[in-house]
Amino acid sequence: MMSDKIYNVLFLCTGNSARSIFGECLIERWGKGRFRGFSAGSHPKGEVHPGALYELQHNNYVTDGLRSKDWDEFARPDAPHMDFVFTVCDKAAAEVCPVWPGQPMTAHWGVADPVAVEGDELTRRTAFAKAFRELQNRVSIFVNLRFDQLDQLRLQEKLDEIGQIQLTESKEPVA
Repeated sequence: MMSDKIYNVLFLCTGNSARSIFGECLIERWGKGRFRGFSAGSHPKGEVHPGALYELQHNNYVTDGLRSKDWDEFARPDAPHMDFVFTVCDKAAAEVCPVWPGQPMTAHWGVADPVAVEGDELTRRTAFAKAFRELQNRVSIFVNLRFDQLDQLRLQEKLDEIGQIQLTESKEPVA
């Protein structure tokens, strides 16, 4: 049986405009009150990308209050204590992160950057949808882990394994 503990999860990316925002929203929904989601960036863009907002709204997520934040906001003494920190872009994973109070468990869950995709509107929307689905898949696996049955080492192995899961391509059209 899982404890009543609510786990704080921080998703990091360089710009904090799409992938980490997806992670924040997904963990809130899929975590069903057992997880609180946060996101930040090493060099935040200052706004959530319109493609990310479209994808979230398309999937019935409330986007009010979402904002692009600097990761230093979560390294302050008065910041929420993080239990897990996941990098979702390769650039952020390679950067020197702040020291997180309480030594949260970390893993790299790299996802291709939909913001960097060029092309027509369908191509760009497809990139955002793919990034969203890949993170949704990882988050749904993560929130269903049996934390009460895993020691720290085994939990870290599971977190790393989740980061290696690749989304299989589907041929369904993106509306």
